[in-house]
Amino acid sequence: MKHIAIYVRVSTKEQTVENQTVRLVDFAKNNGYTFDLYEETESTRKTRPVKQSLMSKLRNHEYYAVAVYKLDRWARSSRELILDTQELIDKGIGFISISDNLDFTTASGKLQFAILAAFSEFERELIRERTVNSLQRKKAEGYIFSGRPRGAKDLKKRKTEGYFLREARKREMAQPKLVLSPNN
Repeated sequence: MKHIAIYVRVSTKEQTVENQTVRLVDFAKNNGYTFDLYEETESTRKTRPVKQSLMSKLRNHEYYAVAVYKLDRWARSSRELILDTQELIDKGIGFISISDNLDFTTASGKLQFAILAAFSEFERELIRERTVNSLQRKKAEGYIFSGRPRGAKDLKKRKTEGYFLREARKREMAQPKLVLSPNN
């Protein structure tokens, strides 16, 4: 029996992974896979510790494949998606997106992957263009943007002097020190 990883992700606490989980668990059971479930909640563009942990396990060949609900649940950009899935494919690890009906271990799956990644990037660019156009229109109409709300960190003066020294000390503390015994 093949063992796979199931990865589900949402961006905020208000969202739930339940719909993704139900579909992926059904998929695994219907195809005779055993599985481990990885849930990423409240993720950001740069911090997805659950995904990083899973990638480490995939690199060590602990799973036959990883299954996701949709491609956008795995990656936030087409570049990230392409790099991650190409790495997995090169290592012989399957990547399955059940909503997109894709299995990137086959030649047709690889072709579909390239086409979907291009459309995904196209859609993201359209959204960005619409947002920029909307902001430009509002600015032309005289709308004044206030930026992000002020928070506690904005009320006090931040330390600027000694930054490089503090960073150097942090790195020094993080590195293991070589200790020689007198017998050497």
